[in-house]
Amino acid sequence: MKPDTSSEPQSTRVRLDKWLWAARFYKTRSLSSEEIEKGRVRLNGQLAKPSKEVKAGDTLELRIGHEVRTVVVRALSGVRASAPVAALLYEETAASLAQRAAHAEMRRLAPEPAHSQTMGRPTKRNRREIDGLKDDSPKTGWNDRWSASLDDPD
Repeated sequence: MKPDTSSEPQSTRVRLDKWLWAARFYKTRSLSSEEIEKGRVRLNGQLAKPSKEVKAGDTLELRIGHEVRTVVVRALSGVRASAPVAALLYEETAASLAQRAAHAEMRRLAPEPAHSQTMGRPTKRNRREIDGLKDDSPKTGWNDRWSASLDDPD
């Protein structure tokens, strides 16, 4: 293995995929690499490669699910640590926090999609209600129904 002959110390050079993993945005480094390659991560407003080096002060736009987060890199680390330590590596912008709060409120107020679904297999309660509607006669006990027993007087 060749020794590092660059003038910069190693602690100031961290790959983008490694930093995203260390900052706990993605569970694995390979997942962070995939998301970068899919174009879901922008570094300083431009698409980047996983090997791109991150510096303090850089701005990252991350699209995770339906949310877009804008964060500013505050510190560098290539080592994954606990969540409180990882939170010190970045600072989310005020606009990003407001946008995420607005989306969370919209999701909270939106109707549950499963409640509007009328098709599908009925639940046990629904099945009992359906059976109750079909059977208009009063409920009969086990011994009250017709049988072909020998002791029947008729």
